Amino acid sequence: QVQLVESGGGLVRPGGSLRLSCAASGSRFNIVAMGWYRQAPGKQRELVATTTSGGGTNYAASVQGRFAISRDNAKNTVYLQMNSLKPEDTAVYYCKADAIELMTARLYDYWGQGTQVTVSS
Repeated sequence: QVQLVESGGGLVRPGGSLRLSCAASGSRFNIVAMGWYRQAPGKQRELVATTTSGGGTNYAASVQGRFAISRDNAKNTVYLQMNSLKPEDTAVYYCKADAIELMTARLYDYWGQGTQVTVSS
């Protein structure tokens, strides 16, 4: 099993910045992709940004140019730098990892517990 530990959420004023971190652990797995999703009250969970072990990235249109995802492959840690935050960015942010079990070559996905980001004046 892969465990994900998130950190970095909090309260920030509009226009401010926050950096989220997510560290993955699981020695029997090769983590091939990691990403961030968010869920606002009353809304479905949505993709924010993803990155692969090869360095490819993908962003939701609503955060393009404001958020940046990066990954430290050696540490199996993914970061989300969030700049120019808006009230509509308020949500619980979840880390997700896509991992291949080394023994079986099966693909699994794992989710973190979520971290609250609130953008308010």
